[in-house]
Amino acid sequence: MRHSIQELTDLAKEARRTTMEMIASLGKGHVGGALDIVDALTVLYYEKMNVDPKNPQMKGRDRLVLSKGHGGPGLYSVLCMKGYFDRKEIYTLNKPGTILPSHCDRLLTPGIDMTAGSLGQGLSAAVGMALADRMDGNNARVYCIIGDGESQEGQIWEAGMFAAQMKLGRLTCFLDLNGQQIDGPVDSVNSMRNAADKWRAFGWNVQEIDGHDMQAIYDALGKAEQCEDMPNMIVMHTIKGKGWKKIEGTTKCHSMPVTAEDLQDALKDLQ
Repeated sequence: MRHSIQELTDLAKEARRTTMEMIASLGKGHVGGALDIVDALTVLYYEKMNVDPKNPQMKGRDRLVLSKGHGGPGLYSVLCMKGYFDRKEIYTLNKPGTILPSHCDRLLTPGIDMTAGSLGQGLSAAVGMALADRMDGNNARVYCIIGDGESQEGQIWEAGMFAAQMKLGRLTCFLDLNGQQIDGPVDSVNSMRNAADKWRAFGWNVQEIDGHDMQAIYDALGKAEQCEDMPNMIVMHTIKGKGWKKIEGTTKCHSMPVTAEDLQDALKDLQ
């Protein structure tokens, strides 16, 4: 590892603080699903992904598809910290003329590889990228992050079947299993039951981890790199709104107002 676990933890805290400043500058936003993926994003961008912020369109780069596109502020924070764009841009989130819409747009934001927003579509795009990379003969890896509420979309499972059929071993997907969606707890809306078993049945190499454990995330990615004949699914057990104690694990934080007082409360928790 290039960074210690403490360094990665500190980077994730910085990313969460940046995420909260970004959303507070607008006054509302998708707080919960942005905060809970920050640890995985930190490990990906600081330890694993072959990318160049000075050349976002670098040929042969690794790519990330944030299929649960409402988590965009979390990804924007890490991209900002890596130097893809100036920090002043975070205060323009979803405002006229911004390069940072509330959901990721590859035509607006440096470092965004796929537009997202219509849930369920991102995994199909990631599968296509991974297949194209293999056809082109490069060694790039493709990463994707999907949500558990999003997994109620049939297209997720169509893409999952095809990825296994094509044996896309250089595709690694994270399932953000936080147990909450906009309408309430996932289990009360349309339960996934045992998500890991489902993905195994679909022919994926599955690992199940604590999605806030930096070492576990790093190790799981390392194991995924050793599997070349099956797509990889890392089921991450996460806490929606991770880091801001007042809203952790609640449905209300899917999209919510964030006042100046809220921001200070969150930043205090994220010191």
